[in-house]
Amino acid sequence: MDTVEQQTTVFSIKDLGALEGPLLVFGGVYSNLQALEQMMQIAKTRDIPADRIICTGDMVGYCAHPEETIQLIRDWGIHCIAGNVELQLRDGEEDCGCDFNDGSRCDVFSRQWYPYAQSVLSESAIAWMHDLPYHIRFKYAGLQAQVVHGALEHVSGYVFASTPWERKADQLNRAEADLILGGHCGLPFNDHKEGKYWLNPGVIGMPANDATTRVWYMILDDQEAFSFQHHSFEYNHKAAAQAMRDKRLPEAYALTLETGLWDNCEILPEEETAAQGQRIEL
Repeated sequence: MDTVEQQTTVFSIKDLGALEGPLLVFGGVYSNLQALEQMMQIAKTRDIPADRIICTGDMVGYCAHPEETIQLIRDWGIHCIAGNVELQLRDGEEDCGCDFNDGSRCDVFSRQWYPYAQSVLSESAIAWMHDLPYHIRFKYAGLQAQVVHGALEHVSGYVFASTPWERKADQLNRAEADLILGGHCGLPFNDHKEGKYWLNPGVIGMPANDATTRVWYMILDDQEAFSFQHHSFEYNHKAAAQAMRDKRLPEAYALTLETGLWDNCEILPEEETAAQGQRIEL
C-alpha cells in the first residue's frame, strides 16, 4: 500500500493493479443492512465476484445496524475505502466528521446516530476500519482510475454534478488519473470531458432525494471500450425504517427511507436543491 501526502495528511492508497470484466461500485451503506443484503443479491445475480466490487466508504451511518453491516461487508471480501465516518470512529472522535455546520439539522441528528454506532461497534469492527485505505487505484479499460470518498484532497469534501468541471479536472490531473470514482454527496451523477471522467455511483443506504425509495449503484464495463451505467433498486425500506424507530434513531431519517425525500438540503448546492423531489433519470 502506497502513501501520498496531501495538505499535511498522509493518505494511504491501495493499488489493485489491472482489473478486467464488469465492476460494481457503490457507497454510503449507512448501516442499512436491508439495502446491503439486496446489493449482495444483485451482485450474485450479476455474477460479479467480490474482487470486482468497490465500496466508496461511509459503511456506517444513520441506520440501525452498524455492527452487522461492517461484519457482513468484511466477510464479503470486497474492496473498500474509508469514509469520513469510518475514520472518525476508528480514531475515537466525538462526531462523524461530515463537515456539517454547527447547529444544523444534520449536526443535531448526528448527535443521535453517531454515539449509537460507537456504542454497538465491536473491537473487531474498529480494528478492520484501521486497515482501510483512503484511496484505491487501479487500471481499467486503458484508464488510470482512483477511488476517493469525498474529494481528492479532503475525505469529507463535496463534489456534485453541479461542481464546475474545472475543479474536477484539477483533481483528476493532480491524481494523475483519467477516472475518479467518488462518494459522500449521496447523489448519483456522471461528468466527463475529453476522455476524463468523474463518476459517483450514489449510495445504497438512503434514497437520492427524488421522492422515490430507490437507491443507487454503478456498473463499469470494459467490453470493447470503457462504459458505465447507473442502476437503482428497491429493497425492504419499511423494515429498515422500523429498525431505526426500534432503536430510537432520528425519525427524520426513517421518514426519508419511506418518502425518498431528505429532511433538509443543507449540504446541497442550489442546482441540486432545486431538483429535490424530481425523479432521477440517468
